[in-house]
Amino acid sequence: MEMIRTEKSFRETIASGQLTVAVFKTTWCPDCHFIEPFMPEIETRYADKIRFVQIDRDDLPDLCAELNILGIPSFIAFREGREIVRFVSKLRKSREEIEQFLNRALDVSQALKQG
Repeated sequence: MEMIRTEKSFRETIASGQLTVAVFKTTWCPDCHFIEPFMPEIETRYADKIRFVQIDRDDLPDLCAELNILGIPSFIAFREGREIVRFVSKLRKSREEIEQFLNRALDVSQALKQG
């Protein structure tokens, strides 16, 4: 997963017409480490449809405050610089829940293209 380290890089990345999912994590978060074993497989499965980027919440606290990132890991889907859907909860996220979110993000992105 591509690591984003600056706010400028983040804004440039999400500005694209490609569906981009930003995963907000930290190094000290147990629930963030929980998803690590299966995220590479998920990335591979969706590689032709979704660009994945990772942001360490501690590296970009102002951006995370602006985006209201409170719980981690948090997943936000962007297209053309706009947030289209997010998956944020205080509960640990399962592989199935993440895949449901990604499928929903794809559906919303497709609907926006057609609209």
